[in-house]
This record gives sequence, structure tokens and C-alpha cells, in this order.
Amino acid sequence: MLKRLFTKLLRFVFKLLLLLVALGLLGWGVAELYYRIAWQGPVSTEEEIPVGEAAMTQKIIADAITIVETHKDNTRIMRDAHAKAHGCVRADVSVREDLPENLQHGVFAKPGQQYPAWVRFSNGNAYPQFDSMRDARGMAIKLMNVEGKKLLPSEADAQTQDLVMFNQPLFFVSDVAEYQSNFAAQAEGKKVQAFFPSWDPRTWQFRHLLIGLQTLAPPPESPFSAQYFSIAPFKYGPHNSKYRTVPAPEQCPDYAQPTLNQNLPNFLRSAMYQQLSVDRVPACFAIQVQLQDAEKYMPLEDTSIEWREEDSPFVTVAHLKIEPQDFDTPEQNLFCDNLSFTPWHSIEEHRPLGGINRLRRAVYEAVSVYRHERNGAPRQEPTADTQPLTGDLGPQQPDTNEQGE
Repeated sequence: MLKRLFTKLLRFVFKLLLLLVALGLLGWGVAELYYRIAWQGPVSTEEEIPVGEAAMTQKIIADAITIVETHKDNTRIMRDAHAKAHGCVRADVSVREDLPENLQHGVFAKPGQQYPAWVRFSNGNAYPQFDSMRDARGMAIKLMNVEGKKLLPSEADAQTQDLVMFNQPLFFVSDVAEYQSNFAAQAEGKKVQAFFPSWDPRTWQFRHLLIGLQTLAPPPESPFSAQYFSIAPFKYGPHNSKYRTVPAPEQCPDYAQPTLNQNLPNFLRSAMYQQLSVDRVPACFAIQVQLQDAEKYMPLEDTSIEWREEDSPFVTVAHLKIEPQDFDTPEQNLFCDNLSFTPWHSIEEHRPLGGINRLRRAVYEAVSVYRHERNGAPRQEPTADTQPLTGDLGPQQPDTNEQGE
């Protein structure tokens, strides 16, 4: 008797699960069909600034300062995001010798041009946590010896250009209004309300929740094995574009990453150290751009929309090479901690576009100033001659310098 009841219960549960899976697939299919129909070009090639964006930005800055204060350690104020660095390393960036003429703009205007650079790899969370935790991963590049007036008036004569990326092509909010609502809920510890702000189903953000869950991904085997995306758009000379970096092992000697204990809190730093400092093998990336085709659905103001590669493929414009080096020193780690990365460390030819980038300008600037003042570390953009480190870094390191955020 009990066996029969148990068998019937199992069958019921199994059928219920099949029904839920079927409904889920049906819902996903209907949503995909809807978005395919709704998301069609043409789109605007110009920014469209909504009313009230400035006021919402000020609220976000206040919440960001709250998070910075909440997550400070015993001695230092940390970033409001990407607080934990795996390491800052010196690198060399070379523009493609055979770069097509239509892509010769900005810092990529001269084929064969070379730049020393600093590169910071990080976890996305505002609190330093174990690398094994699901999280976003970041890559920030600071090119040195970049001529031309910069967009930030306080650093107009700086000789740097930043590229700020993380390892997902989409952002989990569309615009500043949604970011303000989402960020305020998270700052108050109300994670459910971040995507379900009211009882009104019209305000629910199922799709953006899925993007957020995808963003909180398991760690890569190494920061050098992941792809990183700009998410938001930028000018590229006369074009609008997005950019990304992808591993380019064909540009470097063959290397097999040893299996590391991912239960260790800082195993991603260990992976970098193993390759660069122990095995003395360089790491290589390709820097790529994707130009906007305004006849396709490639909007400037919605960062939750992926620009499809079938509509506009990514094209390699430069190569980045990280030579073997001894980067994990107290002096270099402190220098890295004091560096400031923002898309607005930029020349006009690469001006950031869209609401999330406009938000970044205000928030990054405010949080960076606050953090540096509290830490007693004045902000200063480095040059290629900056020497923040002490001691011998080894003969295989390139003779360039690093920046910290």
C-alpha cells in the first residue's frame, strides 16, 4: 500500500516537474519571439538623455558612498565595486600593422603604434571575497603616452586612456532609472526588490534577473583565460562602437595552466603568479571593436541589449601582451589600489556614450575623490616614467610603469 502511494507521489512530482519545464521553455520561446519582433532597427546614432537623469545620478552617488563605508576594512576605504584585485601588471599594446583604414581612429590611428600599459584584473563584488564565489570579473587597461586633451577637465593634460571591461556582454539594467531603483534596493540589503520593486507585475524584471544571475558566474581557471566586454558603447572616431578583449594564445608561447586549488581564497592571483612569475610565460589578448549598424537593433541607451555579432562582427584592432614579471609586491599592490580607472579617462575620439556611461562619469569621479581623500592618497594619473615600485622586478619585465585605481 505504502509502496503504491510512494510510486504515485513520485509520478506526480515527475509530471509536475515536466510541466514546469515545459511552461518555462514555452515562456522562454514566447519571450524570444517577442523580442525578435520588438527589437528591430533602425536605431538612433545619437544619445537621448531622459528628464531627471541628473537627480537620479545624485541618489546613486549617495548610495555608492554608503556601500564604500559599509565595506571598508580596518585601514582603507575600498572601491564601491571591483574592490578585490588579483593583480596589476605591466603590459604592451600594439596597434595592428595591417589595420583597415576605416578603423584607424583615436589611439588606434597609427598602425604599428605601441603603448605601455597597466592592466588590473579584479572580482566585481564591493567586498573582497573568496575567488571561488560566483561573481563578475573585471579587466581595466590604462594606456600610457596617449596624446590629446582628455574629457575630464581636472585631467585634461593626462597622458592616459582607460578601457574598462568585465566578463559579460550585457548589463543587468537598461538605463539610469532602473539602475537607481536596483542599486538603492541592494544598498539597503533588499536584493529581491532590486528586480521586483513592487507588486505590479509590469515592474518585474525577470529578464534582467537572468542577466544578473549569468553575470555572477563561476570563476575562470585564470584571469588570462576570460573574455571581457565594455558593455556600454563608445565613440570610435566617426563611428559608435563597443569593444572587448579576448585571449590570443596564438600570439604567445603555448602554455597549459596547472590545476590549482580553487578552494584557496586568492587562487586567481595565484594563477597569474604561476604563469608570469614562476613559469615566466607571457599572456596575450586581442583588443577588438564592434561598430554600430544603425539599421540593426544596436541601441546606445540600453545596456541590457547585446549587439549581435551576426549584425556587426568584432574586429581586432590591437594586441596586448603581458610579459613575465614579478608583480605581487606590497609596493605594487598599494600602487594598484591607489589607481583610478574610468571610461572618462579618454580622448574625444573614444567618448563614452549612453546613460550608464554618463552615470559612470559622475559616480566614478565622486567615489574616487572620496576614497582617495579618506585614504590620504592624492589622485594623480601616472605617466610612462612613473616609478611606483621599489626593488628589482627582474630582467624580463618591460621598462614601463603601472597605475592604480
